Amino acid sequence: MTAAMAMPGNTAATFIIHFFGPGLADDRYAVEKFRALADGDIRRCPDPAPARDKAGYATATLKAVREMRPARTEIIVCTGLKTRGGVQIWGDIASGLFHDRRQKG
Repeated sequence: MTAAMAMPGNTAATFIIHFFGPGLADDRYAVEKFRALADGDIRRCPDPAPARDKAGYATATLKAVREMRPARTEIIVCTGLKTRGGVQIWGDIASGLFHDRRQKG
C-alpha cells in the first residue's frame, strides 16, 4: 500500500478544479452536487443547502464557492447566475486519480 492510499490519518486535500466560461466572475452561483459510485455511475446528491433561487437550484456566494472542498467521491458544479461561467471541483476518487489505467490488448 502506498502512502497516498493510506486512508487513516491522510490529510491530503487532493482534488481537480476545472474553470469554464469567464471563471469565477459572478457574485451568486447555482450549486449542483454529484456522487461518483463504484460502478462508474454519477448521480445527483440530495442537496441540504437551504438557500435556493426561484428556479429551485441551491445558490451560494462567491466566498462560499471558493471555500468549497469536495468529498472523496463528490463532484461539485458551480455555475454563475449571470455570466454562466463557473467551476467544477472533483474529489480524488471521483476524478479517477487512484484507478488502474492498464489497458487490455
